[in-house]
Amino acid sequence: MGQYDLAPQAQQWLNTVLIWIGFGTVAGVLAKLIVPGNRPQGAIPTILVGLVGSVIGLQVLSLLAREVWHVEIPNAISPLGLIAAVGASFLLVLGCRSGGILSELWELRKMQKEQKEADS
Repeated sequence: MGQYDLAPQAQQWLNTVLIWIGFGTVAGVLAKLIVPGNRPQGAIPTILVGLVGSVIGLQVLSLLAREVWHVEIPNAISPLGLIAAVGASFLLVLGCRSGGILSELWELRKMQKEQKEADS
């Protein structure tokens, strides 16, 4: 593998990115499972909602830990961090489904597909 080895800092960065993508995916999937209704959503929006929800939820968790509870900031990749990430992702999914931007984009995409099928 000699010529394809990454520098240690690049390996650490890549590991961190992959961990966060996995963590965000789990949070997004769990949030979608909790939200009632059967509205299909692709893999990319699920991952993006999970990543954004993870960032928001974990920022709120660290703010509460530091400013309200006056305790050490918990590890982000932990059960408590997952609960915070899923909670924020849940709220994002609810917002998207109740008339948010992703909901409008989904409807536009559906209309475009129907138009293509009608033209064929």
